[in-house]
Amino acid sequence: MTSSIHSTAIVDPAARIDASAAIGPYAVIGPHVTIGARTSVGAHCVIEGRTTIGEDNRIFQFASLGAAPQDKKYAGEPTELRIGDRNTIREFCTFNTGTAQDRGVTTIGNDNWVMAYVHIAHDCVVGHHTVLANNATLAGHVHVGDHAIIGGLTGVHQFTKVGAHVMAGFASHISQDVPPFMMVDGNPLSVRGLNLEGLRRRGFSADRLAAIKQAHRLLYRQGLTLDAARQAIAELPAVHGEAAPDIALLLDFIANSSRGIAR
Repeated sequence: MTSSIHSTAIVDPAARIDASAAIGPYAVIGPHVTIGARTSVGAHCVIEGRTTIGEDNRIFQFASLGAAPQDKKYAGEPTELRIGDRNTIREFCTFNTGTAQDRGVTTIGNDNWVMAYVHIAHDCVVGHHTVLANNATLAGHVHVGDHAIIGGLTGVHQFTKVGAHVMAGFASHISQDVPPFMMVDGNPLSVRGLNLEGLRRRGFSADRLAAIKQAHRLLYRQGLTLDAARQAIAELPAVHGEAAPDIALLLDFIANSSRGIAR
């Protein structure tokens, strides 16, 4: 042990902890845990299971990471939790490992801002630069795209996908897939518009925004069937060439939706 591990922490000798990491008072670190450089773990945290945490993360007090999934089918298989770099994980968050029925891995990417009491269940995939506000809850097998924002007290149904750049409002009930760029809220969920302010803050050009606005109109405002809307959206890059990757992202999301899109 090094001086960065508090004397009251219980750290299994088999745990792999970078010499520059910091472990706070009364934290408990299990034998299959790896913690990267400059990551700090607050007081009374429990990090167990096959959990790998990258560099420069800040984990606040009382978080529970890597516990067994809350799934009755789980039978002790060696599943994992993987957390990337530069994430902020606030108090009382609970992230579980995966299950053998899916990928076997729960994955959180880089640069995420995870507020207090957030639950990320087994086999979830959370991208990069997301914000999960207080008490947001992701059920098993949920996927959240890059730059998405999930409002406080929002619940996401198992197997649901939330696309990149989505903004979900406070206390929403998300039980269908939410396509990229959309702004949603409510119970039942409703698509309110586009997350335009978020896109502007991320440097989207006028041409890209114009294409995304038109795609939104085709999908939600013109009374088209889903197939007709998809065909019309696919033609937008001919006019808005700069937005071709954005349109491809949207169409790919719709094509791979398993629960149907919020519409």
